[in-house]
Amino acid sequence: MMENLIRGRNPPQYQRSPCKEVRAALRKRPEEELQCLEMTTKRKIIGRLVPCRCFRGEEEIISVLDYSHCSLQQVPKEVFNFERTLEELYLDANQIEELPKQLFNCQALRKLSIPDNDLSNLPTTIASLVNLKELDISKNGVQEFPNIKCCKCLTIIEASVNPISKLPDGFTQLINLTQLYLNDAFLEFLPANFGRLVKLRILELRENHLKTLPNI
Repeated sequence: MMENLIRGRNPPQYQRSPCKEVRAALRKRPEEELQCLEMTTKRKIIGRLVPCRCFRGEEEIISVLDYSHCSLQQVPKEVFNFERTLEELYLDANQIEELPKQLFNCQALRKLSIPDNDLSNLPTTIASLVNLKELDISKNGVQEFPNIKCCKCLTIIEASVNPISKLPDGFTQLINLTQLYLNDAFLEFLPANFGRLVKLRILELRENHLKTLPNI
């Protein structure tokens, strides 16, 4: 998994070095190495923060950003600089209260992790993330799901520890869903056609207010 690549891996050295030091190092390189660097047109970077932009003419491709445990109150604006390439975004354990509309322009996003924040709702525009595969909104204050039936690539949803009382009818159109976690919520019932989720392998519904279950 890509998150395993980012966690436990030391960031590339040039990301930690000030711009002046990087330029000084380049001046010490042989002429042929400088020419090689100038010919490079694209580099893929997996990192926590935006790298130093010392190599002009290169296209930076950020696919993973991790802002977990940063005491953030809002989604960093730097995220939107990579809305065309960002695939995984981690905002775990912050104090974020709402998700900005611009976040949902990140059409390449495949994993969105926002557990342990202060969200009270999910914008309806989350349905525009049609390539999203994993969504974690656990340990927030979300009271209901918007209609996310267009997110048909979703395979994992973790929404435990939220005061969610019901799921929208369109929820059962998430036909690729394999894991659903809704523990410690306020669910009173499940959609009648819940059995349409034929790929579902893990379903956790502990500590809810369910009295009956639909035929599955």
